Amino acid sequence: MESRLGLINGKPSKARAVVLRSNGIKTRYYALDQSGKSTHTNAQLVKEAIKKLYDERFGADDIQILACGTTSPDQLLPSHASMVLGELGIGPIEVLSTTGSCCTGVQAMSYCYLAILAGVYDNAVCTGSEKMSAWMLADKFQDEADRLKELEANPFIAFEKEFLRWMLSDGAGACVLESQPNPEGISLKIEWIEQRSYANELPVCMYAGATKDEAGKLTGWNEMPPHDWADKSVLSLKQDTRFLGENIVKYGGKFLLDIVKRRGFDVNEVSYFLPHLSSEFFAPKIAEELQAIGIGIAAEKWFYNLTRVGNIGSASAFVMLDELFHSGKLKKGEKVLMMIPESARFSYAYVLLTVV
Repeated sequence: MESRLGLINGKPSKARAVVLRSNGIKTRYYALDQSGKSTHTNAQLVKEAIKKLYDERFGADDIQILACGTTSPDQLLPSHASMVLGELGIGPIEVLSTTGSCCTGVQAMSYCYLAILAGVYDNAVCTGSEKMSAWMLADKFQDEADRLKELEANPFIAFEKEFLRWMLSDGAGACVLESQPNPEGISLKIEWIEQRSYANELPVCMYAGATKDEAGKLTGWNEMPPHDWADKSVLSLKQDTRFLGENIVKYGGKFLLDIVKRRGFDVNEVSYFLPHLSSEFFAPKIAEELQAIGIGIAAEKWFYNLTRVGNIGSASAFVMLDELFHSGKLKKGEKVLMMIPESARFSYAYVLLTVV
């Protein structure tokens, strides 16, 4: 990994082994060559994912709306979806970009789902994607490391900044939503999509383009002098692991319990449970929490591919679903429950699908 991302201060990371041992990720993907140079932009990764949707029945010119979610757009403006559309060379069509973190892919899906339900469109393409490697290259941290040396302080980058260097991966996933089932083979019917943000209750946990003071207040990059952007690694992605551990599992269970009660939903009807995990560390904790609040899901129903593909943020849900869909395991009538937590300021999404 460090051969691609580079060494900070020319030395191997002390945090890397600790983080990797906890997250359990064995293989991951970067859109970088062996020298660390970029092979694809985020928008280009999405283009490649969308192209895999095309077949004899559905092609580029059939897409009626494009919605794209990401944590890591290639630029502030134009919007991510606009850049993807430009890469595809199709249109003009409506586009939507959702911003945030891991929930952005499902937010894009939800917009497309509601647009089709409303009868505005007959089909839509939604995506989730990340190009996090560009944010994690050693040169993004070197100015701060040099400044720490000058101050005769510990020259190691703070753990909250280095932690995510060993957590995140690149990739993209895409799916087609249509008003009618696939005429051949199986389809997945969206029964409902539920989303909640707990920003009213919980503090910022993961952030980029800002600094956070001891009181938890963020100062954005545009309120800072330009030299601070490099000296403080302002544009790096940072994670407050204390808030993460205290809240991410508990509030995910709280929201699912609310859905169960409000919808009269029986989790025992679920054949497959697809949790987006940032780390293998959280799998037993989620299982324990769900069991404790009376909505446990049997271990044999869990399906995820974190250890094989890595944590791809907003793309993870799509990549999990794609693998399950093409596994040959799904049978008509089975139900699939997806769980997508987002630690940025604690948002969650659940999606219930039925195989038809």
